[in-house]
Amino acid sequence: MSDTTATTPSLHLPGFIDGRRPNRFQLGTVLLCGLVMFLDGFDTQAINYMAPAITEDWGLSKSTMGSIFSAALVGLMIGYLVLAPLSDKFGHKRLVITGVLIFALSTLASVWVQSPEQLLAMRFITGVGLGAAAPSTIALTAEYSPKRFRASLVLAIYCGFSLGFVAANYVADLLIPAYGWRSLFVVGGVAPLALAVLLLLRLPESISYHLRRGKPRSAYALCRRIDPALPHVSNPQIKTEGSDPGKQVKLRELVSRGQLLSTLLLWLVFAINLAMFYGLQSWMPTILNERGYSAATLATAASMVTIGGIAIAFVVGPAMDRLGAFGTLGTLYLVGGGFLSLMSIALGAPVWVVMIAIFLIGCSVSGGQKSVIALAAVFYPSEVRSTGVGWALGIGRLGGIAGPLIVGAMLTAGWSHEQLFLTLAVPSVLCGLIVLYLGRRAKARAGH
Repeated sequence: MSDTTATTPSLHLPGFIDGRRPNRFQLGTVLLCGLVMFLDGFDTQAINYMAPAITEDWGLSKSTMGSIFSAALVGLMIGYLVLAPLSDKFGHKRLVITGVLIFALSTLASVWVQSPEQLLAMRFITGVGLGAAAPSTIALTAEYSPKRFRASLVLAIYCGFSLGFVAANYVADLLIPAYGWRSLFVVGGVAPLALAVLLLLRLPESISYHLRRGKPRSAYALCRRIDPALPHVSNPQIKTEGSDPGKQVKLRELVSRGQLLSTLLLWLVFAINLAMFYGLQSWMPTILNERGYSAATLATAASMVTIGGIAIAFVVGPAMDRLGAFGTLGTLYLVGGGFLSLMSIALGAPVWVVMIAIFLIGCSVSGGQKSVIALAAVFYPSEVRSTGVGWALGIGRLGGIAGPLIVGAMLTAGWSHEQLFLTLAVPSVLCGLIVLYLGRRAKARAGH
């Protein structure tokens, strides 16, 4: 075959990817990213199941244990805000592997901690690693996914995060009674170490990263893995839409060229959604306990939120791809306001009615959390996607921290449970209106 470019038309990105169905190489990339998110979720949730045994073993107060929980959240924010933007300089693959190694080694080191201070330090480092890896996995998934499947596949890998929550529950029930709480750290450390080896061997780098670094041959080699029918060429021509492929992206790209208002509004949606999610996750068991429901019901309720978030992804993802990301998510939030209002009526009803109401809340709140990440992956172009998603997640964590405090303050002030759920419907509707407005802005910009 001739080794020239004369017979080869230049490739245009992202049209080259968008015009094809995902093949085994692309789906394998998505699967690897999903495994990273699965272990991210496992590690995030495992400490919650270890907490009672750690508290009993060391005689810790609730406030001390709370500080250990918070250390990982602070680390996550640093990973999202500081490390995620480094993907422009070092590449998504390196960020993912580095992040996985950080949280793997710090989790494994936690096996030998001897004091709350040491555990707090390890949880902080673990959070940094988790925060560094997640945005680049989302960015890689989005880049290797055709546009008509992009939201679905981003939602799919984030469901891996929720499945990691569920797996942590079962592994904790199996290991902690027999081997103690440190055994869960062994699993949480060894599994990502093994995955890091697989990532090193099989995870591809971003095509756009190679182009920005002036390596069109490396980018073309990845394109040939997407379409093996492409011929061998010595001087491939790859064009990208909307940006100079050699340009180094800076953080200010998120807020420049008319993006400031849209980015701020997107951050606000992230923060509100996470505030609702963590506020409900923290206080739902207490609310149900005060209403007289059994301990078994409390455990089922926690899983129903996760199940609702996963189940709705199978509907929302394809709808975002086919009907429009902004309209679909905006509608989910608006309907979610109705689901939260329904919970105010369901309280005190038979258990099965409450479970249905909680499942529906999970669809809107937990499902909305996953879907807004998919929206961010669609909203930002590939060259700034990791930074955009990372900062949205980082700023959103402020809402995650504030949510439990706000709900706790409302309950302490004497608000009834019914009033609480009716009030929580308001921010859900607000998120819906903001997302629909962002859609109008995006459509207007595209029209120009």
